[in-house]
Amino acid sequence: MADILSFPRAPRPDRPQPSGPEPLWRHMLGDQLRRRRHDREETLTETAEKAGVSPQYLSEVERGLKEPSSEMIAAIAGALDTSLIELTSAVADELRSAAVPASAAVSVSAAVSRGAFALAA
Repeated sequence: MADILSFPRAPRPDRPQPSGPEPLWRHMLGDQLRRRRHDREETLTETAEKAGVSPQYLSEVERGLKEPSSEMIAAIAGALDTSLIELTSAVADELRSAAVPASAAVSVSAAVSRGAFALAA
């Protein structure tokens, strides 16, 4: 029969507290769109016209006030001469660097704090 051995618990390091709530996708998307539009030195009106949306709508998207559909995001991306995959990848990269994933905060320290068990044959 196998014995269950309990490993000693390691001291739990203090977890870094997040500086605030995790950023929202729509805010990061808006920042990325505005940055790309400014890099092209275009006005809201010029980009909105190319995308087939109103300048007011594009402004609200850039400020993170609207949750645009994938069709709208694709239209705005096209107006900025970028692809939907390039745009969403850039937003995802920014989200990764801006926030500590919840899984990383729990993975090792949770196992250590609960105690790890092993079966010995």
